[in-house]
Amino acid sequence: MSVYEQTPDGPGSPAHRADSLTTLYALSRLSDVLLLSFQPEADPAWDTPWEHWLDLVGTDWPAITREQYLELFTALGMSPITDLRFDPLLHEIVEIVEVDQADDADAPITVSDPVWPGLMLGQMVFARAGVKVRAGVNHAQRGIADRSPLYWTFLRRHRPAIDLSGAWGRYSEWDTDFRRDYRADHVQHLNVDVTGDVEADDPRDGDLPPLLTRSERRDLVRHRCLLRTPDNRAALEATDPHWGTNLWPFYWALTVSLPGNHAGLGGHSYPSSRANSAEPPQISA
Repeated sequence: MSVYEQTPDGPGSPAHRADSLTTLYALSRLSDVLLLSFQPEADPAWDTPWEHWLDLVGTDWPAITREQYLELFTALGMSPITDLRFDPLLHEIVEIVEVDQADDADAPITVSDPVWPGLMLGQMVFARAGVKVRAGVNHAQRGIADRSPLYWTFLRRHRPAIDLSGAWGRYSEWDTDFRRDYRADHVQHLNVDVTGDVEADDPRDGDLPPLLTRSERRDLVRHRCLLRTPDNRAALEATDPHWGTNLWPFYWALTVSLPGNHAGLGGHSYPSSRANSAEPPQISA
């Protein structure tokens, strides 16, 4: 796995990069299945997603321990994420634990309990850690931040998950690229293999993204989901009744500069940022 332990340098050939990204994607699918036993049950009111028919319905996947999961992936050269300061680069919101969020609407997102382990491969995030959090409604809404569709993800037991493999056939789906996110000193590079600008109104993005605020678009890239009910929800519903699964943020990149004391690891008050403001990492040969 040393070839994948990347830093933000090193160009690599296009063929090598493509093969590396699809291999990482296949490995992430294995990770998704192994993490199922850590996740809450699906809402019985759901229409069963097709991915659940493939991987959940009628399938008795073995429950593994945190230690077994880490033993497998650390043997491949990965290291566990240990930082518990909430950071969407490193953490996936599994549940907002405070039922009544009205007491302090401005309370920042903080980790309450870890749910499953996350993994780094060098400076690259391979899998975010699942966490329970506390948060005021101005930062994250219960039922949205922990149950809305999760993009760049193949499978979750407790919420819809959407990645680009769904547009392919049974075999071609394995040509899906892994999303690469990196952390470096005071900088985070997100979704580095695309060039779309999350800050721009681009007609190629379709009808729905322009109805999202820039803050909501950044949330989609950083958290891989929405955190709150969109400001323009009525317009989104009028444009597409299934807007929640059709936002299609896959071609947006983002570079985030963090305060020096965060060093790309934690915190919740995020500065403004621009896509592609620095040279993105490349897979080296």
